Amino acid sequence: MCGIVGLGGLGKTSDYLKENLEKMKDRMIHRGPDDEGSFFSEDGILGIGFRRLSILDLTLNGRQPMTSHNGRYVITFNGEIYNHRQLRDKMLADEKLNVRESDFKSTCDTEILLEAISNYGVREAISLCRGMFGIAVYDKEEKKLYLIRDRIGEKPIYYGWVKDTFVFASEIGSIAAIEGFENGINREILDMYFILGYIPQPYSIYENIYKLKPGCILEIESPFNKEPKITPYWDMHEVALRGQNNLFKGSFTEAADELERLLKDVIRDQMIADVPLGAFLSAGIDSSTTVALMQSLGGKKVRSFTIGMDVPGFNEAEYAKQIAAHLGTEHTELYITEKDAKDVIPKLSYMFGEPYADSSQIPTYLVSRMTKEHVTVSLSGDGGDELFCGYTVYFNIERIWKEIRYIPLGLRKLLSNLVLSSPLKKSEAFRIRSALLAARGPEDLYNISRENDRIIRKVALGKTDAKCANDLYEPGFIPESNHNLMLMDMDLYLPDDILTKVDRTAMSVSLETRIPMLDRDVVEFVWSLPIDYLKQGQTGKRILREILYRHVPKEMMERPKTGFAIPIDRWLMTKELRGWAESLLDRDLVRSQGVLDPDIVWFLWEDFTERGIWRYQLWYILMFQQWMTDIYTKRA
Repeated sequence: MCGIVGLGGLGKTSDYLKENLEKMKDRMIHRGPDDEGSFFSEDGILGIGFRRLSILDLTLNGRQPMTSHNGRYVITFNGEIYNHRQLRDKMLADEKLNVRESDFKSTCDTEILLEAISNYGVREAISLCRGMFGIAVYDKEEKKLYLIRDRIGEKPIYYGWVKDTFVFASEIGSIAAIEGFENGINREILDMYFILGYIPQPYSIYENIYKLKPGCILEIESPFNKEPKITPYWDMHEVALRGQNNLFKGSFTEAADELERLLKDVIRDQMIADVPLGAFLSAGIDSSTTVALMQSLGGKKVRSFTIGMDVPGFNEAEYAKQIAAHLGTEHTELYITEKDAKDVIPKLSYMFGEPYADSSQIPTYLVSRMTKEHVTVSLSGDGGDELFCGYTVYFNIERIWKEIRYIPLGLRKLLSNLVLSSPLKKSEAFRIRSALLAARGPEDLYNISRENDRIIRKVALGKTDAKCANDLYEPGFIPESNHNLMLMDMDLYLPDDILTKVDRTAMSVSLETRIPMLDRDVVEFVWSLPIDYLKQGQTGKRILREILYRHVPKEMMERPKTGFAIPIDRWLMTKELRGWAESLLDRDLVRSQGVLDPDIVWFLWEDFTERGIWRYQLWYILMFQQWMTDIYTKRA
């Protein structure tokens, strides 16, 4: 695990490349405090750098950037290839390849990946890999640079241009650290941010800086002054459609048996590390299943980690403790105070580098920080909701659509317009219901439901009518509606919210996280299951529960879901945070920045403080304003 960076272009002096590569590496030292390295092309056009968090082969044999045995390829690699041992065996057994045991100088997965690329080529080698990764590969012979992101989006890659210099990095903060960085705010994506609370790929907060989409390879030729070629090597939509067109033929029990086998195989691979390893345990279905299967594999006790809060409705630590005791893990818990959580807030803009506003970022950071005190790698149960139909909103959308789908769309649109042109439009509840009434299908319903009140679209000055990528999702792409909503979430919400949160918070304290449920083989298998195997009535994760109940008593898990959240609305009413919020929302400050509408911002704040109307978008605005004041306006 590490962080990768690079920059290149014509007319750059060697001093420019070296100085800025160091700045980029220094900005992400938290991603790799153990080692660092650099590579510069012979023509002086390209510089590549990395910071290392040593996980496999702790010796200097794992140092990057690393050059292939034949001298053609140079790689810098952030992530893990979980099947690297099998990949090595495949190359050694392939009579067509001239690969010998003595060619390998280390036991690290980076070298094995590099030799696979050298022997099979970039695309075929990546297709053979199971893992999480952000990879940069330079082909010295063809003078081409490849950037590659894992299938689901666990590891990030930003890329783009700073003036006439092509740049890439694991974190956007490293790009902003380059001398002369003056890229402006990408105003076209502000609508998306204030609706979603995150910036969806391929966009970033800055103009001319982008996120590489999951499952894609970017190819660009030296001297890096032309648009790159971006092609998918794995497509979630194709996987989902293929799976639903070729459903698993076995019984529910047989499907659960197969899924448990797959998960155990994946977890066994992901538990390989040359450093201490543990797992997050939040007492939910996903993390409990992960820890239960880890413990079932035998060996020494699994180390599990939980944080708790003495706030009614926001604490699962007691449940997690019971589960840990039943499983026999070596359990560590930490009860955090309100002050602990509030103290994290000033760190968030630096941690994420661009506006990001899922408030569960705070407890995720705190549990990561506590876990890092004991281990260097932690397995996580993330991905279960999106993959196994776990969100209650899926069932709500299904219910609403059943109620309105037999009313002709033309009539529903007419009724919607009548409400919006009547005095009823003053009621937020009626505005939302009328918008839902005009939905074309479940997918449209889902998008509309996330917009809440369209006043949020008016927050940004000079906005465009930018649409979220999911607005373009083809209705009925998969015949079963729940699967469509899950696929929409796996497109955006999972990589751009959940996985972004886990990566940035954990790596900020130099903790590697691994997510078994997002393994390629698991994802492809689950997409082949009928919806009845994933949900039963209004309860999701049916097949995952079946596996968990083989290891943990059912009655231990039957309780309302608390989630991994904090009472941010309650805390904003306290003296300390209220003062912080009002300083960021100050009319004169907002007006001077020229990005947000100060009247609408203050209206939302007064709605909250005087009338008790809480919109989660208010936190989105606060996180944007903190980024503006801490990062954007402080640029040299």
